[in-house]
Amino acid sequence: MIAYICKYTPIEVIKSFGEEAYKIEPTVLNFDKAHSITHDNLCSYSKSVIEEVINKKIDKILFVNCCDSIKRVYDVLRFRKEIKFIHLLDLPRKVNPSSIKYYENEINKFIKAYEDFSGTLFNEVKFNYLFMKKLKNNTMSNSEINIAILGGRCPKFLMDSIKASGPNIFANFTCTGDNNRILHKLNSYSESILSIYPCMHMIDTDYRNKCLKKIENNIQGIIYHTIKFCDIYSFEYAQLKNSKLPILKIETNYTNESNGQMKTRIEAFIESLKKTRSPCKKENIKRLQYILGIDSGSTSTNAVIIDSDKNIVAYIIIRTGAKTINSANKALEQILIKSNLKREDISFIVSTGYGRVSIPFANINVTEITCHGKGAHHINSHIRTIVDIGGQDSKIIRLNEIGEVVDFTMNDKCAAGTGRFLEMMSRTLEIPLEKMGEESLKWKEDLSITNMCSVFAESEVISLIAQNKEISDIIHGINKSISGKIVSLMGKLGKKPDYMLTGGVAKNIGVVKTLEDTLKEPLQIYEEPEIVGALGAAIIGLDYLNGKEK
Repeated sequence: MIAYICKYTPIEVIKSFGEEAYKIEPTVLNFDKAHSITHDNLCSYSKSVIEEVINKKIDKILFVNCCDSIKRVYDVLRFRKEIKFIHLLDLPRKVNPSSIKYYENEINKFIKAYEDFSGTLFNEVKFNYLFMKKLKNNTMSNSEINIAILGGRCPKFLMDSIKASGPNIFANFTCTGDNNRILHKLNSYSESILSIYPCMHMIDTDYRNKCLKKIENNIQGIIYHTIKFCDIYSFEYAQLKNSKLPILKIETNYTNESNGQMKTRIEAFIESLKKTRSPCKKENIKRLQYILGIDSGSTSTNAVIIDSDKNIVAYIIIRTGAKTINSANKALEQILIKSNLKREDISFIVSTGYGRVSIPFANINVTEITCHGKGAHHINSHIRTIVDIGGQDSKIIRLNEIGEVVDFTMNDKCAAGTGRFLEMMSRTLEIPLEKMGEESLKWKEDLSITNMCSVFAESEVISLIAQNKEISDIIHGINKSISGKIVSLMGKLGKKPDYMLTGGVAKNIGVVKTLEDTLKEPLQIYEEPEIVGALGAAIIGLDYLNGKEK
């Protein structure tokens, strides 16, 4: 087995030696081993490759120096005694007769090096067979949604989340996309490799745009992945953002630490591309009486029951405990008691929130982004921007005139600006959370909390306490910090009134006031802002049964 990472790798040559060509697709939790043998500032993908090689005891590797970081990985690993064979191909940055000949020589150097190492001769007959055999076309799924995946190499957990959300991957133009390796130029093997969909490290990337132009009428959206601190693909994303196709940008550090939020973003994006749901059987529509929406969030579990006319029959808000299913069962039990209904009276249940997939009694689950859009539009059809400040993230959701989600963005990398952040500050300041809003209105000195990190922001607050600053002034500074982060997040989509604030933080009058001052626009707040997502879920359930649009 010879491991590789780059799409410019001569896989057919590896197989001609009778070796398996093993593509390294790192799945790592941390970079402990990589940090022990290299510096912390190496790119996260390169560190994940080092972790994978060490953890899986990979001892034969063929690298391509597609970027400087991979050259550093080669430099680190080639001196490790457990590595039996390692070779680096020097990739030219252009596609012309000279570079084609140069890469051919590089491939021949690898062949000679592996023959010397293994004592096995290169099988030219097998190579010619593999070279002439084109790869089979990808089988299209029955999905109604076709998407393209672009950008840097995708981690396996991200690809799994994309596939699980249901779309057909019409094209994968990332670094290791399988449908890049169609050997369409048979006059030269090295030319066939260099002529595939180019990575952003090549000098001429115009062919990338041409390939995308060819498929844009066959796809409904683009998922664009970038790796943290690798800015080369961010330039391309900035150009694609202005295209006519919906595009979702995902940034990872190649660990699955934000897998839950990533899953929510992907599913919400796919939901926004879908236009209709299939209608249920007529007999289900006739017996329809009540629909339940349940929003299983990180802080609270909220449930709403509506009737056939979308009137709210009852709602309940409880604290989410250590187990999602226990909180969901408790919410179901309490709302049935409150509404004076029985379980068999509920015709359909839709779950949403981070715990949506863990609720077994739900008929379907829908992301909270789609549900907040549906709920806010039902409450006020003029709403175009929703600001949802949840327990562990903040979301900005853009709606069109019929209540469909047309774009969204999330703060999913830090707790700053979320409900958890306020809870942390409440404990630090020794003031009940529910009293922080009113207390902040008494401010006199205009303090600022400047740090973007919730941990370091807490240190700032402790420093202000040590300076004997007034509690009301500190809370006002905290509220300004939250408002600044929200408006900054909103800047990615652009400001568009009318605005609605949802989530438990909407009950904090201090945050509401500073956010309105920062935004310079009024915020509409529903009488119970925590149930907007659950209400939207219930409405989606009713629309689902009636065969209407989401």
